[in-house]
Amino acid sequence: MDRDGLNFELANLLEEDEVKGPVEDESKRSLESGFDESDLLHTKYGEAISNSALRQIYRPVTSYEGLHRYDSDFKWSKDEGKKVVRKIDWRICSWMCLMFLALQVDRGNIMQPRSDDVLESLGLTADQYKTGQPIYFGALVLAELPSQLIAKRLGANVWLPVQMICWSLVASIQSGMHGPNTFWTTRALIGVFEAGFVPSSVLYLSNFYTSTELPIRLSWLWVAYPMAKIVSALMAYTLAHISGLYNIPGWRWLIGLEGALTCLIGCISYLYLPPSPTQTASPFRSPCEEGWFTAKEEKIIINRILRDDPSKGSTHNREPLTFHQLRHALGDYHMYPLYLLGLTWQMPMIPIGNWMSSTLHMLALDPLTTNLLTLPSYAIWILNLLVFTSISEWLNERLLLSTVSQIWVLPLLIALDSLVQDREAWQTWGPVMVLYAQPFVHAILLGLASRNAGSVQTRTVAVAVYDMCFQASNLISLNIYRREDAPYYFRGNKILLCVAAWNIVLFVATKSFYTFYNRRRERIWGGMSSERQGEYLATTKDEGNKRLDFRFTH
Repeated sequence: MDRDGLNFELANLLEEDEVKGPVEDESKRSLESGFDESDLLHTKYGEAISNSALRQIYRPVTSYEGLHRYDSDFKWSKDEGKKVVRKIDWRICSWMCLMFLALQVDRGNIMQPRSDDVLESLGLTADQYKTGQPIYFGALVLAELPSQLIAKRLGANVWLPVQMICWSLVASIQSGMHGPNTFWTTRALIGVFEAGFVPSSVLYLSNFYTSTELPIRLSWLWVAYPMAKIVSALMAYTLAHISGLYNIPGWRWLIGLEGALTCLIGCISYLYLPPSPTQTASPFRSPCEEGWFTAKEEKIIINRILRDDPSKGSTHNREPLTFHQLRHALGDYHMYPLYLLGLTWQMPMIPIGNWMSSTLHMLALDPLTTNLLTLPSYAIWILNLLVFTSISEWLNERLLLSTVSQIWVLPLLIALDSLVQDREAWQTWGPVMVLYAQPFVHAILLGLASRNAGSVQTRTVAVAVYDMCFQASNLISLNIYRREDAPYYFRGNKILLCVAAWNIVLFVATKSFYTFYNRRRERIWGGMSSERQGEYLATTKDEGNKRLDFRFTH
């Protein structure tokens, strides 16, 4: 049973003669009012929590920033709900997409313009240059959780722009660096300041979107990943023509300009992002005194969020985690299968990006043609990202669907491993391009980590730890394709084949893990009388995903 199914079960906490009739009447009224099926589920849930026996259990805490808009009896139409979501998409999600684009541009800025005599200008050897990657990812992984805790304390709307300004300044400084020590230091600092940006964004967006809407919006954010590569490539090609202006190489112009643009976006974001749906009034954001949303729209946002996940009302969005809460969240073994997936699921694709670049280099094409040849792969990648994330919510199936990301790479790796060694570069480029377009299920898994956490405190830690594992996979994957195995990486491809096969098993095992716990809790919960269920909800010390009425999404 999924989380929405629990909404029906809450009605059983009350005596049938008290609840059954009103819920059925509410269903009829809801249908006449234009509610779709998902709104009807929320309405039934709202009817259950409006009962005096349960009102206090699911009522937000007094410190919750949206408490003044909470109303367990409040109802809205289907069209009103869609209008509000569209407004959130335009006001919040579109700007977050721009911030993600800036993140991806600066994340790989120094790794982009390698053809413009970067090594000579930097005073680096090839090995010293490559060392910058593990330094960056190592710093990113180590700073991920501390950064997320800062975001929870200051508010993601404050911390995300501060991060952008800090890393953009360091990125700009790179334009004047020389020697390995300064190069490695700036890579480490960028890793530190970019750490936690993704999980903090998830935490921030969860204040505006329901659990079913969040993965789709996350997939929009990751469209910025290939777009950043395209933008950086085009900028590098354009600025190559002014290389030598004022005796400054083109790559230094590129890095300085990218850092300056990101800093500008960060400064605007500091003024633009609202702390919460009910705190959008600001001279910078809106000349209207009431802000972006009317009072009724704020009530729609707050009540639809809380009826989807009442735990979001258990804390203020700038309330720090205590040491006990942090320790409890880190020890939540129900999240460990997702962490393990985060560590390995993308490994079969990560080395392919570098292989595609080296293969295109072997073709000895001009920079513009080289960049154009990457466009088909990026286009398929974006299409896979958006389509598979949408299908996962439509089918209400995530982990089994995510195995497609591994099934996608298996035949291509086998094909590459079976080609002759004296093949032309074009024969390698075709399979590698398709392989690189592997379905990117990161948004699906991040959404699962957010849902299955079961509480704001655990969610704060869980999405950060998942992303730590995801970033750590980059560190591990850097060692799969070795220099002695170049240029066709037969040994490396065999390793990737084994990892892909392992991931399929792990996806299935994770689904079985959550299915097992859901069925066990269903047996326990179903065996309790309605009085006992009500007593449990009123007195239980269980929190988040440890509650008997919680069901994991899979």
